[in-house]
Amino acid sequence: MPSGSGLPGLSPPAPHRQRAAGNARSIGADTERRARRHYRLRGYRILGENVWIGGYELDLIVRRGRNLVFCEVKGKSGTGFGDPLEMVTPEKVRRLRRAAVAWLAANPEHRCCAIRFDVVAERGTKLERLAQAF
Repeated sequence: MPSGSGLPGLSPPAPHRQRAAGNARSIGADTERRARRHYRLRGYRILGENVWIGGYELDLIVRRGRNLVFCEVKGKSGTGFGDPLEMVTPEKVRRLRRAAVAWLAANPEHRCCAIRFDVVAERGTKLERLAQAF
């Protein structure tokens, strides 16, 4: 019987290693936390975070006065795969617009607002917001 296994023929489990996807999720969550703070400090009310609707995800939905913002948040750990803003492709824009339409249908009290789509990207340690990105 191998030592430490407790059962004949079984070896102890391999040590846990964090996968890259888990690390990417952690980076994304941190960037989203910073984006929420950015909007909150500027007087926006957070209406939704990581909202799945119409088969798509909206990272942040915020409102200040009559301005409603659907915000896509992009964070990356390095420069090896290009700029975070390049990750917002025409297909991603289409999906975000469809999700926003579905969200507005489910939340008609916000239909009177001026709609804006922002992208918040983390470049290194700096958070950058591209207002009216599309």
